[in-house]
Amino acid sequence: MNQLDNFEEYENPILYDQENDPFQDDVKLLQKWALKVNGPIIDLACGTGRATIPLAEAGHTLIGVDIHKGMLTQAKRKTEQTNLNIEWMEQDCTNLQLGVKSPLIYIVGNSFQHFLTNEEQDQLLGSVHNHLEQEGIFIFGTRFPSPDELLQPATEEYWRSYKDETGKMVDVYTISNYDTIQQVQHYMTIRRQKDENGKMIDEKKTNIKLRYVYPQEMDRLLKGNGFEILAVYKDWHETPLTEDSHQMIYVCRKVEA
Repeated sequence: MNQLDNFEEYENPILYDQENDPFQDDVKLLQKWALKVNGPIIDLACGTGRATIPLAEAGHTLIGVDIHKGMLTQAKRKTEQTNLNIEWMEQDCTNLQLGVKSPLIYIVGNSFQHFLTNEEQDQLLGSVHNHLEQEGIFIFGTRFPSPDELLQPATEEYWRSYKDETGKMVDVYTISNYDTIQQVQHYMTIRRQKDENGKMIDEKKTNIKLRYVYPQEMDRLLKGNGFEILAVYKDWHETPLTEDSHQMIYVCRKVEA
């Protein structure tokens, strides 16, 4: 599958920022590990720099990598008036050619789920392994495959509301359908903009596919690609994984494959 076929949700980088910039839970843990290393830190699937920019603002050298030109354009726009030490690179994360070794690589925002097949997951992890220094650290998060997460009703469900850049309220709904054979969730997100009287004036629908990986499967996947799992958390506050988790946060170290 061409990854660009799964990018409807990212066609409006400004909207993406508006909906996602407030989330900063992962940055604190990334900062903790960044303080332990020297050398360029690599942010994979960096998007518009939500996590890249705060690390650079803390004085670290960053390489932000994404396959989506529009998201990188927005990232560059956000940093063009700064002196931050960030190099933005448009590359496929399954076939990185960065020409550097890094002590710390991360992929956040549940972007790990964009790699839908076993082959793509292996290629991603191989690329990460190749670009890490010996005993370098790899950090990533993915949604926990709980029954509540996977077996959602295939009907329109209310998710959240927010005010857009024009000040109008937007209600967000989702429709999901889980393919148990492929372990892929098919999501449709519906955004309905309302006027001041609460009347809908615009509706946009986007689709996305997300791969889910079970903990024992992830254990085998990481070890088979040359990683030692140092910790698995249920959130970015380093809470141990439990059965009622919504996330799996992995901290791994490169070993010989």
